[in-house]
Amino acid sequence: MQRFPQSGVDLSTRKFAEKAMRTLDRIFSRISAFAAERRPNLYQKACFGNRIKWALKEAGYPAPFVDVATEKFLTYMTFASTTHPSPKAGAGRGDQN
Repeated sequence: MQRFPQSGVDLSTRKFAEKAMRTLDRIFSRISAFAAERRPNLYQKACFGNRIKWALKEAGYPAPFVDVATEKFLTYMTFASTTHPSPKAGAGRGDQN
């Protein structure tokens, strides 16, 4: 929650909206990296979503925003944890020089 844009922040100007989006992009990147590294199971993803949802609610964000943000965070986590790294070139083919 420390990096998340503050509730009630004025997003009416392009500058503030872009800053908020950069912050969200960094959060999405960190979530994706975490999920790709740790590969959380269904229970861990549910706990993460619940913690995010309640933290946003307690921080004073409106309910529709909380629902959308939580859904997006969980979507990023799910896709990141299900993608498999591409095999290295030559790996598993016996091509050793």
